[in-house]
Amino acid sequence: MHFAQYYLDCLSQASYLIGDQTTGRAVLVDPRRDIDAYLADAEAAGLRIELVIETHIHADFLSGHLEVARATGAEIAFGAAAETGFPIRRLRDGERICLGAAPREPSDAAPGTGPGTAKGTESGTATGTESGVTLTVLATPGHTLESLCLVVRENPDDEAPFGVLTGDTLFVGDVGRPDLLSAAGHTPKDMAARLYRSLHTKLLTLPDATRIFPAHGAGSACGRSISTETSSTIGDQRRLNYALQPMTEDAFVRLVTAEQPTAPGYFAHDAALNRDGHPLRDPAPPAPLTLAEALTARDRQGAALLDCRPAADYARAHLAGSLHVGLDTRFAEYAGSVVAPGTPIVLLAAPGTEHEARLRLARIGYDRVLGHLPDLAGVLADAPERTRRSTRLRLADLLERLPLDPADGVQLIDVRNPAEYAAGALPGARNIPLAALLDRIDELDPARPVVLYCRSGTRSVIAAALLEARGFDDVSDVSGGCPVPVPA
Repeated sequence: MHFAQYYLDCLSQASYLIGDQTTGRAVLVDPRRDIDAYLADAEAAGLRIELVIETHIHADFLSGHLEVARATGAEIAFGAAAETGFPIRRLRDGERICLGAAPREPSDAAPGTGPGTAKGTESGTATGTESGVTLTVLATPGHTLESLCLVVRENPDDEAPFGVLTGDTLFVGDVGRPDLLSAAGHTPKDMAARLYRSLHTKLLTLPDATRIFPAHGAGSACGRSISTETSSTIGDQRRLNYALQPMTEDAFVRLVTAEQPTAPGYFAHDAALNRDGHPLRDPAPPAPLTLAEALTARDRQGAALLDCRPAADYARAHLAGSLHVGLDTRFAEYAGSVVAPGTPIVLLAAPGTEHEARLRLARIGYDRVLGHLPDLAGVLADAPERTRRSTRLRLADLLERLPLDPADGVQLIDVRNPAEYAAGALPGARNIPLAALLDRIDELDPARPVVLYCRSGTRSVIAAALLEARGFDDVSDVSGGCPVPVPA
């Protein structure tokens, strides 16, 4: 058996290539849009990707199922409850996909709004004798209605599975949140109840030694306390995962619907593109622009000027009106929090990094990159009237001023997630998470001073840049962040 995990740190996202080396048949699970690594590895291993499976309709990144299908001719498969705008194969609970057998008869790939019944045996398995690497589909609604998991066996009759791909149903240390894409007519509580049953009637019935391979790791907004480990076992999660401890369904529902991270604004946009279809990724590098061309794009097309340099470089000197999200951070996620979907973008990047910036934006479906300034340092040096410097406070200086005098009119804003804020905040601070700031910016008075803080200083400088670009006169953030509660 060929089994490979591809983990993308900057999005905390995992995809998987699974193949039978005797037949050369393979499936690809939850791919991202830049697919060259998958194709190269499959070719090197002598594998043909025949099926690309999505464990659910993703919201946090733009999936590569269309790119893979175009490159390989593979079918695209989702859980049976999926409704899509392009032809798919529907995978039903209990169905077995046997990669060691002869390929199944070609299916009538059904559009997402049709019945999607595939030709073949009753269970949808390969035609002929089952053998070799086998995937068994488990319908596990809860994170979404169409969510599924895939139990992997090296041979179909193996009592102990090799492992299970758990998608966003079960993470290492957490479970999938039920509030992101609650289906029409289903509340987060309804979805949480479904998730409880999926976990206890499907995944937790597997042997304790079964390895789990989730779709996300630490930092993903698809959970609130995901581990840095990218795999585990059913037994370890049964013992250590807070959401799998003995409790009633009602208690579980209350637990997993409380204090989830604020979802970035691009999530709904990506979910729609993953469901309805999207243009294939353009791998071309961004075009070089002059300062005049960049400013014209901003003024006439509403383009965002996105500074991708490290925070220290941005703070020392940046183009007035530019946004900031450093490539050394969770770039795509944070960019999707401060730039509205569909907005044209001009990249202000360090030389040689503009291609990486465009690629990472493409991974969340932000394809309208108009170009980049190839010599930002020169532009800033030659146009001092357009150059600004950030105001960053030391934590010690801010603490000396607490509690802030109401007469000063300072707006103290904590841009961390709700659970972080609930665990402790600076006196007088309001909580507006970075992911919500773009939608809630009207709650702040641009004529009054604003001080922003987060745990490390990363999110606060991004938030400060957004407010400055929106015309706020006096904006500061806490350099290096603020450990809250503040040590005595």
